[in-house]
Order: sequence, then C-alpha cells, then structure tokens
Amino acid sequence: MSEEKPFPVQKTYRPGVIFPPQVQQNIAAGINKLVAAIRPTLGPTPRTVAVSRLDDIGKTPEVLDSGGIIARKVIEMSQRDEDIGAMLARALICTQHERMGDGSATAAVLLQAIYNSGVHYLAAGGNAMRLRHYLERALASALEGLDELTAPVSGKDKLAQVAEAICHDRPLAKLLGEIFDIIGAFGQLDVRKDHSRILRREYIEGAFWNSGLVSRDMIVNQKELQTVYEAPAIVIADFQVNDPRHIMPMLELAVEQKVERLLLIVGELSGDAIAGLMMANGKLKNFQVMAVRGPGMNPDDRAAAVEDLAIVTGGLPLLKVMGQNLRDIGRENFGGARRAWASPHNFGIIGGKGDPRQLRRHVSNLQAQYLREDDADRRDKLRARIGKLMGGSATLWIGGLSESEIEARKSSAEATADALRAAVRDGVLPGGGLSYLKCRGRLASKLNGAADPDERAAYRILHDALAEPARAIYENAGYEPGEILARIMQAGNRHGFDVLNGGFTNNDSLLDGAAIQKMALKNAVMTAGMALTIDVLVHHKTPDIARSPG
Repeated sequence: MSEEKPFPVQKTYRPGVIFPPQVQQNIAAGINKLVAAIRPTLGPTPRTVAVSRLDDIGKTPEVLDSGGIIARKVIEMSQRDEDIGAMLARALICTQHERMGDGSATAAVLLQAIYNSGVHYLAAGGNAMRLRHYLERALASALEGLDELTAPVSGKDKLAQVAEAICHDRPLAKLLGEIFDIIGAFGQLDVRKDHSRILRREYIEGAFWNSGLVSRDMIVNQKELQTVYEAPAIVIADFQVNDPRHIMPMLELAVEQKVERLLLIVGELSGDAIAGLMMANGKLKNFQVMAVRGPGMNPDDRAAAVEDLAIVTGGLPLLKVMGQNLRDIGRENFGGARRAWASPHNFGIIGGKGDPRQLRRHVSNLQAQYLREDDADRRDKLRARIGKLMGGSATLWIGGLSESEIEARKSSAEATADALRAAVRDGVLPGGGLSYLKCRGRLASKLNGAADPDERAAYRILHDALAEPARAIYENAGYEPGEILARIMQAGNRHGFDVLNGGFTNNDSLLDGAAIQKMALKNAVMTAGMALTIDVLVHHKTPDIARSPG
C-alpha cells in the first residue's frame, strides 16, 4: 500500500497595511535570507548550497553553486513581508543571470550591503528619495572608474583565464578560450552532450543552420551522411511546393544558365516534388540538385533566416507573401556560394556570393539591435544570426562520467560562453573584486567634497559596499578578509589576492568580464535605491482556494 502524501496546508492571511520602520526591517530580513543562501557561491572556491526538490519528499537535494539557479529555486518566504524583500532580490539575481550568465552572486552581495546600510541611515533620520538620488549619482562615478580600468582582451590564454574565473573548470576554460579566440564575440557555438568522458571541439567553416535535407535519398556521401556541392547556385523560397510541375521552370533556367549544382532552400516539398528533383538528378547530364528545408520554428524565425540567406548568397528570395511560386523564378533569384553542404539535420554555406558591403551593413544593424534588446530570447536569436553571418562556427562536445555530470558541465559551459562573449565584446577588469576596490578612491574624493548629509551618506554607503564582493570571496576561500583587504589597500590596489594559490599577485593574473561587473553594480544600486523608497506594504486577503476532493 502506497503512503498517502499530506495535503499542503494553505495559509490564511488577513488584509493589512504595514508602515515604517517595520517595512524596511522586514524587507531587509527577506533580502538577507536570500542573499545568505547565495553569498557562499561567490568566488573561484565556492561552497555549495543544498536545495530540496519540489517534486517529491525524501529525494536527494540538489547541490548547487550558481547564485542564479539557487534564486530560481526560491519561490516564497514563509513571512509575507520578508517575501517582498526576497522577491526583489530574486528578480535582480535572475535578471543578472539571464542577461549576462555570471555575476548574480556579486549583484546579490552588493544589494545586501547597500540596502542594509541605507536602512540604518534612514532610521537615523535620512531622506529616502534624496538618498536614492545621490546613490545613482555615486553609481555614475563608480561606473566611470570601471570604464577607466576596462581593457580589451584577446588571445586564447587570456580568454581561458577569464573563463576559468567564471566556471572554475580549467580544462573547460582552456577549450572555451581557444574557441572564442577563433570565432569572436558573435561566433556561433553549439554546446552538445557527448557519450565520451572527455571534452572535444570541432570547427566548422562558414555558416550552418539547423535544418537538413528533405530526403535522405539526396545524400551522396553515405559514410559522412552529407552531400557537398562546389560552386553551387542557390535558390531560396519560403513556401511549400506540392506540384512537381512547379519545379520544372527552375530546373530549365538552371540548365540554361549552365548551372551544374543547385541548392534549393524551401519551406517544404511534397513527396511528388521530391521525386521530381530526384528524377532530374538521374536524367539531366552534368547536373545535380538537392533541397533543404528552410530553418526556423515559427514565421518570424523563418523570415529572419530567409533575409540572412538572401544577403549571404546574393539571390532574391521567392516569397509566399508576394504571391510567388517557383514558376515565377528569374535569373535574379539565383544566388551562389563557393561551397554548400547538407546532411539530414543541418546545411551550411561557405563563401556566399552576396554583396560584402550589404552584408556588413546588415551585420551592423543586427549588432545595434542586439545592444538595444533587453529580452534574453530575442538577444540570443540576434546573436545567433550575427554569428552565422560572420562565418565563425564551432561545436563543443561535453563528456563526463555520468549523465548528471555531463548536464551540469554543459550548463556551466553555456553560462561561461555567454560571459566570454561579453568579455570579448566589452573588455575585462581586474578580477577577484579588485576592480570595485580600485573605484573606492574616486568615491572617497567625492565624499570628502560633499556637504549635503544625504549625499555624503550615499557616497559612504557605496564606498563601503564595493568592498563586500572581495570580502565574500576571501571568506568563502577560508581567509580572514580584514587582513587581506588591509594589505591590498596598503599596496595602493596594485595587487590582488589569488585565493586559489593563496598569495598576492599582479592585476593581470585575475580578470573578470567588464560588462558583467558593471551590470551587477548598476542593477544592485538601482534595486537598492528603489527598495529604500518603499514606505508602505499593503496586504490583500488570501483568496479562497477550492480544495480538490482527491
């Protein structure tokens, strides 16, 4: 007889209104509880956090060392007022994790330090709105300091160094450093699980799309399961072709143009249309044709792929929205490439014959859209389009001793790859919390020159908070942070402390992505400033929830 699980007890809340100072105290309690669960994950020697599973009681808990993933697992705090603070922190941490792939623990630690100090100042009579205003002004000064410290990064060794600071996995970091040294910030990287126990990478010349041949009968090389055409003509259409007679004008024009190899990229082909193409392969002398399905899972993705392919190949696409079909084909619809290949699941184009100037303009427009876009999914799609158009592609195969190890390493590789892209694009900063420590001198000078009490408080709060990431890193590694910070300040921030080697080192040996550190600081200050101006909490009565009879 199976054990019956207890029905979860529903809490009943009364409506109410909460005023200061309880508001700030309870919000601070919620922030502190959530950040306490994330702070141990900061640094190259993180401690882990065990999170019980929601799906069943008695299962082995998940052991995690990612602040972003831990925050996602926290759904609700037991106290309603504390839950508001925790959810404010959770939103900040998840946003940082989704947008940058790293820096979530840094943002959490900064938020905690700024908010707690701000609450103490407000309790002493400070003005919340003026404090928020001056915190934002202090943030601008700190960001200017980070801009001055930012340096470009290149070379596989330096990139591997940045990667290792993120994933704490030296073999993985070494491969990622090599990959991004080759493919650049926008290069296409597929991270896939492998059945072996090792890490390996594969470089692919040109651009490829995750859509393959319409029929396995079109495969020429059965050993490699692919077909390769040299100097093919390329026709792009976004509609379905059902009538085999519609393909005849395309074939006749291809023969007239003395085309020997033809790649058709089409929405879909019926069985009869595929048979017509295969018949052409057998009957037409010195002529071969293959067809692949147009990439994209929805109309927007398919339209974007058609636009990109047309620019790469130089051919004018035939479009369903224009009422066109293959019988409307003309010479202008033929594009070309140095080489094209296709398999049952992918196809690629190498050396497209499109106008290079038009391609550069198109890539530049997509990059501008990428920088403006806030939605993570749309950013990922834009980045993938840019990578394809720029022609740098690689596949990283993740192996391991178990399925769980492979899955965890794959997630780590994907997050590290996102952070490396930002580092290649936006540069790097001294790591280990040192960049924040270096900014404190700028804030100290502003503090000394400020006369307004709220302004002085803002500069002091941010000045002190900027030491917290380094402090947490040293604590997590088992060191006394006060002693290390004192020695760093005595050296004038010219050296940092390497917790892995247990010694002081120069700035160049510890690196972090600049965009990650800047966004973590900006998000933490803006969230703390907003939270400090919350004066009233209004609670609604819990709605009646019908209890199911089962």
